[in-house]
Amino acid sequence: MEHFYITLLLLFVSFVTLSLFVLFYKHRSNYSADNLPPGRPGLPFVGETLEFLSTGWKGHPEKFIFDRMAKYSSQVFKTNILGEPAAVFCGVACNKFLFSNENKLVTAWWPSSVDKIFPSSLQTSSKEESKKMRKLLPQFLKPEALQRYIGIMDAIANEHFASQWENKEQVLVFPLAKRYTFWLACRLFLSIEDPHHVSKFEEPFHLLASGIISLPIDLPRTPFNRAIKASNFIRKELLKVIKQRKVDLSEGKASPTQDILSHMLLTSDENGQFMTEVDIADKILGLLIGGHDTASAACTFIVKYLAELPHIHELVYKEQMEIAKSKSPGESLSWDDVQKMKYSWNVACEVLRLAPPLQGAFREAINDFIFNGFYIPKGWKLYWSANSTHRNPEYFSEPLKFDPTRFEGKGPAPYTFVPFGGGPRMCPGKEYARLEILVFMHNIVKRFKWKKLVADEKIIVDPMPMPAKGLPVLLYPYKS
Repeated sequence: MEHFYITLLLLFVSFVTLSLFVLFYKHRSNYSADNLPPGRPGLPFVGETLEFLSTGWKGHPEKFIFDRMAKYSSQVFKTNILGEPAAVFCGVACNKFLFSNENKLVTAWWPSSVDKIFPSSLQTSSKEESKKMRKLLPQFLKPEALQRYIGIMDAIANEHFASQWENKEQVLVFPLAKRYTFWLACRLFLSIEDPHHVSKFEEPFHLLASGIISLPIDLPRTPFNRAIKASNFIRKELLKVIKQRKVDLSEGKASPTQDILSHMLLTSDENGQFMTEVDIADKILGLLIGGHDTASAACTFIVKYLAELPHIHELVYKEQMEIAKSKSPGESLSWDDVQKMKYSWNVACEVLRLAPPLQGAFREAINDFIFNGFYIPKGWKLYWSANSTHRNPEYFSEPLKFDPTRFEGKGPAPYTFVPFGGGPRMCPGKEYARLEILVFMHNIVKRFKWKKLVADEKIIVDPMPMPAKGLPVLLYPYKS
């Protein structure tokens, strides 16, 4: 019996040794081609993922990029992120190259964690599903359609501030900003108006957003595991909404054009096939994430910077009060009102430059190509970084200084300011985000001044920037 256990132990050790050898060999073979960009791949499987993520957890996501730009190359360096051989592209020339070569040399790529968190019943990748969504969205997110939403946005903002901010001495800004943008998304995409119904989704969506870009380790209590559970919970709730909408449509209680959910239920593809309820739930799930998470981060940091810069707050206040005074009691904001908020949008853009909700995005090389003299193999993942231009003195003088005048006139040079990406894959919700941010700014500055309660509050990026303590502020309401 003793010999049997020794034999088993030897077999196990041999298996582990062989597995490690194969892993190391495969890892090194990914970087064996000539003339690859400079850099280091890090450890097998893990690569430099922990360094990539930890600089964000420490509040300085640009450090991973700038350290390697200084050490290896100011434009492109190699690494391994999320278990994939990758090249990080930095700067204007890189942004222009990637944005201009969509579906020619590069295509969108998401980590495997995304497909596991957002599984499609059609067994297609998140990449294919995203293409379908990008064809579907423009009619709902183009300016002509968005004009109809301004009054609804303003009404929801009024109700949000009346119920969540007014008559309170202090509040936590970040969770309230998430509540505002999520309420808007639920109302405009699903026609859900009941705040109690909306609140059921809040915590699951937070867990989902935190686990999307994480190590795909499906063990209890890991961010990835929590994200999968949250995704399953939200999907079940959405299926209830979808089933009820089908009934309401059949009974004439819902309009075919009232929101994106009705459109999805009633529109077939080029083959005459309608989407299943599960596929619609997955697509709505992705829309709700994209429709509120980035904007809530932007709204939070607008509050942060306006608290730190009272002279900027005063200029925003003056612009917004001119608009407010032009309205009769109870009259909602209009499209024309939003177009007058030029200085406020410049302030928002400067916030998006210094604290971009989208830190960057991945692409995949669909062909071998040469960039800047370096060989990029087919299949490699490519990551472009917003901070490589946003915080670079080559493109923005005194990059850490808050200066909304950067966006006056022609504004920043092309491919330098990229909070919404660029090229064919520029965020289709850019104009929607602009509206919900400006409506938020209008409604908060006409009601309050505020003071930060934690002067040096740490900022965490995971994967979007957020104040570590939720940005507690003391409110000073204006007398009516």
